Amino acid sequence: MPALDLLLASTSRYRAALLSRLGLPFRCLPPHCDEEALKRPGLAPQALSEMLAMAKAKSLVGTNPAATIIGGDQIAALESADGWRILGKPGTAAAARDQLALMAGRSHRLYTAIAILHGGQVLSHTDVTTLHMRPLAPAQIARYVEADQPLDCAGSYKLEARGIALFERIESGDHSAITGLPLIALSGMLSTLGYQLP
Repeated sequence: MPALDLLLASTSRYRAALLSRLGLPFRCLPPHCDEEALKRPGLAPQALSEMLAMAKAKSLVGTNPAATIIGGDQIAALESADGWRILGKPGTAAAARDQLALMAGRSHRLYTAIAILHGGQVLSHTDVTTLHMRPLAPAQIARYVEADQPLDCAGSYKLEARGIALFERIESGDHSAITGLPLIALSGMLSTLGYQLP
């Protein structure tokens, strides 16, 4: 079995909570990369999520040569007339309300990418989820944002909380990917590396 230095290149409490479900000991370390500086205009959402996941994993390579490093990234994107519009973490209640008003009654996608580096091996996976949001009145949006405070969530919602009521339909192969880490694919990748799961 690989050395038990499993590193999650993330400060996200959501990703840490998901990874803990696998029952493996791990450490969370902040990635040493500037995400904003890496973003290039015109890059497709899936390519952007994959590039950022890999950059986060690679940024911790010098931490421990024997470590297994997991990098992850998630991009929410809404199709528009001139391509895909990236929906970031809103940061404020007003920005969250604006994003939800923009998405109400429409479909958008979540691209959740992971990259694993271990002993010269590189494994990667991207989960694509399509979410169909209900039409929402401004009062519903305001009530939701006040209740869930989704200010640190791409797309301005928390499906694991009251945000589930915002949607008519969700097309996903792995619901854990929606929260930030596709555990079905990750479990298989870690098993390939010799980790004992379940």
